Amino acid sequence: MHFERRHRERGHGRLACYREDQRSCVPSLSLRPLVASESSDALGAMKRFPPFRSALLAAAIAATFLAASSPSRADWTEFRGPGRDGFVTTEGDLPTTWSEEKNILWKTEIPGKGWSTPAILGGQTWLTWATEDGHQMSMLCLDTKTGKVLHDQVLITSDNPEPLANPVNTYASSSPVIEEGRVYLHFGSYGTFCVDTKTFAVLWQRRDLTASHWRGPASSPVLWNDKLILTFEGADQQYHVGLDKLTGKTLWRRDRSTNFDDVDPKTGRPANSGDMRKAYSTPIFVDIGGTTQMISSGAKACWAYDPNTGEELWSIHYPTHSPSSRPVYSKELGLIYINTGLGKAEVWAVRADADARGEIRESHVVWTQLKRSPKRASPVLVGDLLFWANDGVATCVDAKTGEPLWQERAGGEFSASLLSDGKNVYFFDEDGLCTVVKASRTWDVVAENHLDSGCMASPAATDGSLFVRTRTHLYRIGSAK
Repeated sequence: MHFERRHRERGHGRLACYREDQRSCVPSLSLRPLVASESSDALGAMKRFPPFRSALLAAAIAATFLAASSPSRADWTEFRGPGRDGFVTTEGDLPTTWSEEKNILWKTEIPGKGWSTPAILGGQTWLTWATEDGHQMSMLCLDTKTGKVLHDQVLITSDNPEPLANPVNTYASSSPVIEEGRVYLHFGSYGTFCVDTKTFAVLWQRRDLTASHWRGPASSPVLWNDKLILTFEGADQQYHVGLDKLTGKTLWRRDRSTNFDDVDPKTGRPANSGDMRKAYSTPIFVDIGGTTQMISSGAKACWAYDPNTGEELWSIHYPTHSPSSRPVYSKELGLIYINTGLGKAEVWAVRADADARGEIRESHVVWTQLKRSPKRASPVLVGDLLFWANDGVATCVDAKTGEPLWQERAGGEFSASLLSDGKNVYFFDEDGLCTVVKASRTWDVVAENHLDSGCMASPAATDGSLFVRTRTHLYRIGSAK
């Protein structure tokens, strides 16, 4: 079995293509030499120092390991950023005004079609893309400073991809997740890849995790400690799987035990061939009283899991399907905000509870809001204000009570998730308009900005710049330094 590798030759605009035996990309782990060598040296040094100095040395070692394994909050390491919530903590003010001729640091054409959010770390910006027919699915790495293409490689060739059956999704909608030395790229049941960010070599891959996506995959991979956790929400099966991030080996798998209540009594099969069992959301991790829960919205129910084992903790059932929005958590208010999907979907505020078990709809749902709840775009939380967008309308509600504060026209349809730096909220629509408004309890437009093409992908931000993927290009928007 083979796969194609493509790269852009330096100094040339053309693509060089060659075929490489897939067996050369069997899992090959290379733990950082720094960790292996320095850890033993450091432990030996601790034995030579008195207790007080040993304690200081131990703290320094711990800080070194933490710095090596934890990305800076200024990096944008996954879908919706390092906080998984669309909130920007980068140094420097984000731009509020731009156009095709103003405040564009670079603009790079992206081949094919794909709605994945850029993952940014260490001077590299990673994306996925695919041919519109799904016969090829690729990874793309750009230089974050210049926008120059560093690497473009086909990872998957598929002779008979499952039709998307809708005009919204693509074969490359799942966003990469990146950490120091490795990036993880996911294409649903078509394949998951761990790639060395220095050599661009595939360290391991999984092509055996199945699901009938029907309308295409979109849930993004997430990292939790030593695990890469994947979400599969097909018409036939719905499950999470925890992989060893270094080897790709399965550590646990948990099938959803949702009561879909959709089986046709005449056929004994799910109605609409399982169409109402699919979803496109990505989990978040919530720390409650020293216990971590993985919150995952699916069709007909939101579940909390133990990310270490996959064990089910609690559920909240609802009648709707196909949620795409990623949940949001307010530690200060102790509330988790979920979107229930399509079909008279609502935004629900759920009380976070480390001891919650079983079905908690009646006991833990604090408020619900139906009007203009988002179909696809994830909301953003700024203090005690929750913002979302749908059907061309921007909405702000009181995050504690759910009381609507304002609803105003802000462009066309929205698929891109919202982004905020705490001062402003950015609403990118599908037609190329971005409406920037004050993050306040009153409607206050800062600017309206237009690009040549619209956004299906969610924006990223780092180092005082916005990274905006339209249908055709990736932009870095900001002021020259």
